[in-house]
Amino acid sequence: MRARLDHWVENILTLFDTLALPVIGLLFLQWPLRDLVQAGSREANDLRQICFALLIASSITRATRAQAHLKSDLLARHLPASVQSLLHKTGLMLGLLPWACFILWAGWPSIAQSVLQQERFAETGHSGYFLIKGALVVMALLILVQGVLDVTKPPSRSQEHS
Repeated sequence: MRARLDHWVENILTLFDTLALPVIGLLFLQWPLRDLVQAGSREANDLRQICFALLIASSITRATRAQAHLKSDLLARHLPASVQSLLHKTGLMLGLLPWACFILWAGWPSIAQSVLQQERFAETGHSGYFLIKGALVVMALLILVQGVLDVTKPPSRSQEHS
């Protein structure tokens, strides 16, 4: 079950990773559409914002999986690997997992209303703004699932012998 969930998270992250190219392409097209074509730039900007929101929503979990976050482990790095793992898992259980749950709980009413009403972009009136708000749910759920995966990760062989 754990391996299947880990694979599921990786597939979702890979899907969202592909949004980097549309973000770049739409950003590049915005000025020519506005200045040369004189049409479509606002639509391109709205679509870019949706893609960017989903890309950023997944980037925290991507960085976690790559162990690319900044850490304050000045003292912990000198401790045995098993103690470092225990500290990491404790931090997840006391900090990250409750935070992700709070984000879901606190944001849910606003996000649900936005989705149900198919909220539009205020500046353009185009549909899809609800997807940007929905990205918050995606972010919190990915962080929550990755946190559970990390907490339940079995110790590696090197940690068992330290």
